[in-house]
Amino acid sequence: MSGVVFGVGTGVFLIALVWIVVLVFSIVLSRASGPTRLAIIPVFLLGLVVTLVLVFFPRAPEVPSPLKDIEIVDTFFIGRYVLLSLVSVVFLAALFMLLPLHLLEPVYAKPLRTTH
Repeated sequence: MSGVVFGVGTGVFLIALVWIVVLVFSIVLSRASGPTRLAIIPVFLLGLVVTLVLVFFPRAPEVPSPLKDIEIVDTFFIGRYVLLSLVSVVFLAALFMLLPLHLLEPVYAKPLRTTH
């Protein structure tokens, strides 16, 4: 899985970053005087909306899909068997042509020695 650090995805880091920014803005705005101090409420609501959007509309599935096994497909399957049958026929033809020559080879009689 890409984008995983310490077992969590980028969405968790984005949510943490959003709430860190909300906390910093809240601290800065709490030091302000007058009605500016009330700007903490929209900052908090904006952080809440961003968090809810990131939680309820994730871009990746919750459980990663298992890796698909590589399926090896023999595209030359038919051609391989045609070639095998052709080689087998040629081998059998050569064998049956060779056997008669080997088995029917003439055996000549040795001449008898005649003594005079």
